[in-house]
Amino acid sequence: MSKPRKFDRNLIVFGAGAAGLVSAYIAAAVKAKVTLVEAGAMGGDCLNTGCVPSKALIKCARVAQQARDAHKFGVALDKPKIDFPAVMAHVRNSIAAIEPHDSVERYTGLGVEVLQGRARLVDPWTVKISLNAGGEQTLTARAIILATGAEPLVPPLLGLDRIQYVTSDTLWDNFARLPQVPDSLLVLGGGAIGCELAQAFARLGTRVTLVEKADRLLPLEDRDVSDAVQQSLRASGVTVLTAHEARAFESGNAESTGGSVRLHSADGEQTLDFDHLLLALGRRARVSGFGLEELGIVAEGKLHTDPYLRTRHPHILAAGDLVGPYQFTHMASHQAWYAAVNGLFGDFKKFAVDYSLVPRAVFVDPEVASAGLTEQQARERNITYEVTRYGIDDLDRAIVDGTAQGFVKVLTAPGRDKILGVAIVGEGAAELIAEFVLAIKHGLGMNKLLSTIHIYPTMAEANKYAAGNWKRAHAPARLLRWLERFHRWRRG
Repeated sequence: MSKPRKFDRNLIVFGAGAAGLVSAYIAAAVKAKVTLVEAGAMGGDCLNTGCVPSKALIKCARVAQQARDAHKFGVALDKPKIDFPAVMAHVRNSIAAIEPHDSVERYTGLGVEVLQGRARLVDPWTVKISLNAGGEQTLTARAIILATGAEPLVPPLLGLDRIQYVTSDTLWDNFARLPQVPDSLLVLGGGAIGCELAQAFARLGTRVTLVEKADRLLPLEDRDVSDAVQQSLRASGVTVLTAHEARAFESGNAESTGGSVRLHSADGEQTLDFDHLLLALGRRARVSGFGLEELGIVAEGKLHTDPYLRTRHPHILAAGDLVGPYQFTHMASHQAWYAAVNGLFGDFKKFAVDYSLVPRAVFVDPEVASAGLTEQQARERNITYEVTRYGIDDLDRAIVDGTAQGFVKVLTAPGRDKILGVAIVGEGAAELIAEFVLAIKHGLGMNKLLSTIHIYPTMAEANKYAAGNWKRAHAPARLLRWLERFHRWRRG
């Protein structure tokens, strides 16, 4: 089909997760005629099965742990009793409270046409929408943004098809029906999702075993960060088995949700029993059923975009988890700006996505947050660097709060105060990292961080003290020797 002379819409967006919502919002804000199509729940994975429910569960688990630790502060409490249906109710209520932010009503009020149905590309400019309420609608658009998200990876492991496993998508509905906290849980995968949920369920009273094929957790982080997370999980009661590979599963009886798994490690084979199985092995782009293969946008399950987020058809762009390389909600929102602007105005001016600074966090306790280069990335890229550390165990606020563990680690250019990367392990690390993200983004070095007043006593002082450690290591030795002689002369 040839390109239409006229179009029904300036922009059609597939998917109402973070990338789709932000893309549609930006288009409406600049007065483009935009249609947003979503077959499932508004808000996508983050609201319904990802960030929001997991953080709500983590909060419940943290409260339970705080109750256990209350005696350390002179407060005697009974052992916490976990009302698991009430925990899951808190998860549902949290989603319900945030739903209006992503609702059809809100986006309609912002000027976005929202159609609830499944969109499919008929040709590069035409979209056919099978409406949830029945019937079809066909629209043409000058630009199209694909924001269909990702789905949990389920490996072809022997016997897995006979096990009633859950993923980060299906856990919430499945576990909402349980009368009590799961007795035992096997978690496959030592990435962010696996670590967060393993610790949360352990703190709620589940016997949790986490299995990771690699020799350490969170393999994208530096080893000292991974080691800190492994230590915190074990302190929470999680049995952590790294360098263990799941080989095969055997199901339990017909009424059981559990089974057993055969693991392989350097020490040989072993078998573990479990009541429930959680697969947390990563997520893959959701590409099927949208007409992408027929148009050559997807080949062998892979979607490729250029630095401007354009597919092989330049007016069809993609954003969010569908694209990667970082499957974070904040990255989806970041990419959405580029997709919307390039889709609407790319014929006149286009912008390459900036991936130079992508902060990330793992919401275990204590939290982990990183931004910029890690040490292992610097070594792989032959980038020279210096490391400055500050131990949070020395921080006044952390000591009085009983959270005196973790560290701030800063990578700087040799002999300069330019910040190349930061890793923080500690209470509120995901909040503390924001100061460093701002500093790196705007070229503010350690000297400016040190000269900024930080309220006492706060956790944020850890950032300043890290800068102070850098300053002491780079004190001007010759000047200080001269000053020593100057003050001796002044004394007479």
